Amino acid sequence: MRLNKYLSDAGVCSRREADRLIEEKRVLVDGKPAVQGMQVEDFQEIKVDGKAIKREEKKVLLVFHKPKGIECTANPNVKKNVISYINYPIRVYYAGRLDKDSEGLLLLTNQGELVNQIMKAGSYHEKEYLVTVDKPVTEEFLQSMREGVPVLGTITRKCKAEKESEKVFRITLTQGLNRQIRRMCNYLGYEVVKLKRIRIMNIELGNLPIGSYREATKEELDELKRQISEKAEKRQGTDFHKGKKPVKNAGKYRNPSKVRKQKRQEASRNG
Repeated sequence: MRLNKYLSDAGVCSRREADRLIEEKRVLVDGKPAVQGMQVEDFQEIKVDGKAIKREEKKVLLVFHKPKGIECTANPNVKKNVISYINYPIRVYYAGRLDKDSEGLLLLTNQGELVNQIMKAGSYHEKEYLVTVDKPVTEEFLQSMREGVPVLGTITRKCKAEKESEKVFRITLTQGLNRQIRRMCNYLGYEVVKLKRIRIMNIELGNLPIGSYREATKEELDELKRQISEKAEKRQGTDFHKGKKPVKNAGKYRNPSKVRKQKRQEASRNG
């Protein structure tokens, strides 16, 4: 078995991350630095950062209600890292990040290939959020969110957005740009007060208490794999997964608050 797949199956990280660890000489096989593409067997001694790695027999998928303030990292030097917080007896890895200031559904598993499949940007997997903002939600704001907003040098994919109450809306994304919802709202003149993820594909947060986790049911896992397989089949022979072309002058969309401030200053000088 290829070493990167072994590490992925052991729940250490994704295959791509495994390749990076190997490149950085952080992986040893029988006491010697590993090389890209090498084959390994279960009887061999494999270590990552000095820690022995063995593939786990039990495959798990955890549904976790991440509290605000917990970071999606396995770095033990980060005091409030998610792996130490849940302290699960089997090594697990998170499938898709949720930023430190947000709360809600986070999936963790020791099935590396499942992590890869969930995180594939081209698969259009749905992620649903409840968002509280600092001022009343208007239909104009929602329509702009649905059609796409310039952030990080691109236009966000079309999405679903519906008003829940005066300052709360529900949004369903099929991509995961860095702090995407916060950036989209900021571009449109809103600030996010609270952001909570409530669904990833068919897995729902439900009434799971903050800071608690549970194992996904067999029915949930079967349906998750069915949806992943269905998306993969649709991608074959199509190009629908390709993103939109980068926008011109992409840099100006990286800090919309700064752009608005500059425009006000220019208007003041001209006036």
